[in-house]
Amino acid sequence: MAKLKAKQQTFDPDRGPVVGPRFLVAIALVVLGIAWIAFYYIGVRAPDGLNSEGAPNSATGPGFMQDLDQWNYLIGFGLFFLGLVVAAHPSTPLGRGRGVVVGMLGCFLLGLAWICVFYAIANQADPSLPIFNDLGQKNLGVGIAFMAVGFTFATRWE
Repeated sequence: MAKLKAKQQTFDPDRGPVVGPRFLVAIALVVLGIAWIAFYYIGVRAPDGLNSEGAPNSATGPGFMQDLDQWNYLIGFGLFFLGLVVAAHPSTPLGRGRGVVVGMLGCFLLGLAWICVFYAIANQADPSLPIFNDLGQKNLGVGIAFMAVGFTFATRWE
């Protein structure tokens, strides 16, 4: 009669806690980056088109974000990507075991999809896809940045 294998534990105490300070910082950075981009796109930037007097729409919202203009995307995506890089550390769930593969392949595929979507809508006269329409050729940088973050996960792969 063959021996039954012991069931694998889903929580290994040698690996550390599932939710630690580094993981919480990573989540906070990712959420803050997404929130920054969303708030700028929805609440601050000037909407496309003309107002009732026939003049271009003006920006609203906090003055410092109006002054930053397109730099808001760099800040938002920078926080987002920094959060992913922090999550690649072995003390976080995405930085060890299968999480590394999920993070690596997820970033690679998101970067590839971002670039493919950009190329699909780039030749339209008025691209209406949010964020893509503001970034223009900078969309290539966003896609490549996703892939670069994927490489930070790849360095943790065993």
